Amino acid sequence: MIFLKLFLTFFKIGLFTFGGGYAMLPLIQEEVAANNWLSQSDLINFVAVSESTPGPFAINIATYVGNQMGGVLGGVCATLGVVMPSMIIILIVAQIYDKFKKNRIMQGCMAGLKPATIGLIGSAMLSMAQTVFFANGLSTSVFTTAAFWISLVLFAVMSVLALKKVHPIMIICISAVVGIIAGYAIGL
Repeated sequence: MIFLKLFLTFFKIGLFTFGGGYAMLPLIQEEVAANNWLSQSDLINFVAVSESTPGPFAINIATYVGNQMGGVLGGVCATLGVVMPSMIIILIVAQIYDKFKKNRIMQGCMAGLKPATIGLIGSAMLSMAQTVFFANGLSTSVFTTAAFWISLVLFAVMSVLALKKVHPIMIICISAVVGIIAGYAIGL
């Protein structure tokens, strides 16, 4: 039963999310929490791992959650579920591309989806920040921890590097190294 539930849950996530993996994050968070599959903290940790491993973000998360809940077969079911809607849609779109790109209704739909996607990504970012920085609720004590300030500086430096068009792989590698060093230095 878990295999079908994993497939259907991730099929729904894949079907109703536009804009890639990060736009899927709020729906993934909601579904994982509703099914008690992972804690919010575990999901946040895997988001970080997923970003530093090869492969698409959504597939990595689906595979991880599926594997945690149902072993290898669970990972396969969740992965197929999240991939299947996109595969079906892109096959259909590829067949009617010329009509699709000139259709005013579709152009309007896509114009409306773009800002919504940005909002979903922003919402996921705020939710993750809340879990990372304010796991025990909103308190000024978080601002006195070394972990908070190191994370904030790391975020600022990585944001500047991204704006300067430093390759994302370099940003990931640099942030991982700095995080490891900081973790050993302050005992994170």
